[in-house]
Amino acid sequence: MRLKQTVAYRILFLSTIVSWVAPGSFADDARPLKIIAFGAHPDDVEFQLGGCAAKWVEQGHKVKFVSVTNGDIGHWNMAGAPLARRRTAEVQEAAKRLGIEVEVLDIHDGEIMPTLANRKTIARLIRDWQADLVFSHRPNDYHPDHRNCGLLVRDAAFMVTVPFYVPDTPHIEHDTVFMYFYDRFTKPYPFQPDIAVSIDDVLDKKVHAIDALESQVYEGGASGSEEFMREHHAGDPIARKVALAEKWSQRHQTITDKYRDTVIEWYGEDRGQDIKHAELFEICEYGHQPTKEELRRLFPFFGNE
Repeated sequence: MRLKQTVAYRILFLSTIVSWVAPGSFADDARPLKIIAFGAHPDDVEFQLGGCAAKWVEQGHKVKFVSVTNGDIGHWNMAGAPLARRRTAEVQEAAKRLGIEVEVLDIHDGEIMPTLANRKTIARLIRDWQADLVFSHRPNDYHPDHRNCGLLVRDAAFMVTVPFYVPDTPHIEHDTVFMYFYDRFTKPYPFQPDIAVSIDDVLDKKVHAIDALESQVYEGGASGSEEFMREHHAGDPIARKVALAEKWSQRHQTITDKYRDTVIEWYGEDRGQDIKHAELFEICEYGHQPTKEELRRLFPFFGNE
């Protein structure tokens, strides 16, 4: 009897371990990670995650950026289908430079709504990608598209695991972590970074990718003007890229200094003080809640600078 009980307990223990480390989960170090990120417009994810994307690709992991709108009103001097086609081409070129996949959904800029149909679309994309890690905006932000995009992704966090929700796509059976991009807004609560990743070694790759987003970074998007274009050297491919690199270096230095404690937490005092450019992210309270060791497997960059 004791032998049977012992065997039964061992079987139960092993089955529990298997459930913790499901085949194909991010705990399986032999499998490339699958990362998908949702931005409201064709530029949002490139701005927020371009550095980490470059680092994942260098290690053989798979990354996909999704723009939830086609960006068709995001310019001061053009709009509609011509702008949508232009911005799609821009993010396709940025994706080529980063070595990732990209998709632009056919939703008008300024018109994302947290509908059931849109939630199913987001869930299908996450499930088709079988994502280990999902990113989006926090659902408190100046732009309604950012807010609603973040809400849609957050609301998909549990639904992607439900077998009979959008059953035409295989549901997620492994642990998937949902995370938020950095933002500067404080109500109802400010951004609270859970991880900081140095992009000192890939800042040039990030700048090279966002250099492809000409309508936004050199022409100013919806807030631009002819004066903006002159100030940003829009007609000079060399001068404008130099200025772009300086702008983004300063932007990342400001954010990194603001959250220096988090940088030091992940890199140690000496290394953490030296880092100039970082991307930071907050764990969504929905989805799997990773340990620090799990985060190190999802962001396998520490010690590889």
